[in-house]
Amino acid sequence: MKQVQWFPGHMSKALREIKESLTLVDIVFVLLDSRLPESSMNPRIQEIIENKPALILYTKSSMADQKELNKWLSYYANQGLKGLKIDAITGLNINKIKEATLEILEEKIAKDRRRGILPRAIRTMIIGIPNVGKSTLINTLSKKKAAKTGNTPGITKAQQWIKISEDFELLDTPGVLWPKFDDPKVGYHLALSGAIKDAILPNEEVAVYAHRFLSAYYPDAYKARYDLTDLSDIAQTFEMIGRKRGTLMKGNQVNFDLVYDIILKDIRDGAFGGITFDRFESV
Repeated sequence: MKQVQWFPGHMSKALREIKESLTLVDIVFVLLDSRLPESSMNPRIQEIIENKPALILYTKSSMADQKELNKWLSYYANQGLKGLKIDAITGLNINKIKEATLEILEEKIAKDRRRGILPRAIRTMIIGIPNVGKSTLINTLSKKKAAKTGNTPGITKAQQWIKISEDFELLDTPGVLWPKFDDPKVGYHLALSGAIKDAILPNEEVAVYAHRFLSAYYPDAYKARYDLTDLSDIAQTFEMIGRKRGTLMKGNQVNFDLVYDIILKDIRDGAFGGITFDRFESV
C-alpha cells in the first residue's frame, strides 16, 4: 500500500484551535476506537496536550475483542493514562465518566479549595479521530441531540461548547487525523473503521486486507458469517460470498465491488462479533 496522506485543510486549523483552547479546560477526554486502540491514537494529539490531565475513553467497546482491548488498557495505564471502556449505544460505563474525571482532578480540586478558589463547572475538551463516536457520546452525556452524528468522517467542522450539567461543560472539537500514516496497517485499520473516506483507499485493497486479517485472527466468525468452509483461496472466498449474497451480474458473474462493500459494511456494523484490529503483539 502506498503511504496514505489525508489531511484536509480544516484538520490543520482544528489542531491549532485545540492547542489554543487547552488553557480553557481542566482535562482532556481522548477518545480511542476500541477496535484500533493504537491506530486511533493520534501522535500529534499526544504532543499537543502535553501535561494536561487526560482520560482515555475507549469507544464502541462492545464491538471489540475484550482480551485484546484489556491489553491496551494496561499498556496505556502503564504510561500514566487512565482509561475507561465505554459504549454510548449500550450505555456501558457512561455514568462512570464523571467519577473517573473527578478522580483524576482530585488533587487540583483540593488545591483550588485550599487557595479559596470557588468551585465552578469542570471544563473538558473531547478529541479523537473522525468517526470515533464523539458526537454520539456527547448526545448521550447531554441527553439531547447536541451534536450531529453519522457513520462517516468529518461531520463536526468547528469547536462548540456543550453544557452537560450544572457542573460539567464540554468543548467538542472536529475529528483530527495526522498528515500521513507511515505504517500501512494504520491506513487499513482507519479505513476499516470508517475513519477515512472510502475514496482514499480502494475498497478492493481494504477488503483483501480484511480477508487476510479475519482469516488469521477470527476465522470461525468469518466462516460463520458467510457460511464458508475454506478461506485459503481469496478469489474463491470472494466468489462464494458473492454467490451466497446474490451479487450477480449478467452472465451469472459475481459483482466483486458489491462483495467488497458487504464485507466492509459487516465489519463496521460489528457483524463478526468482537474484533480488535490492533494486535498487542505488534507493539
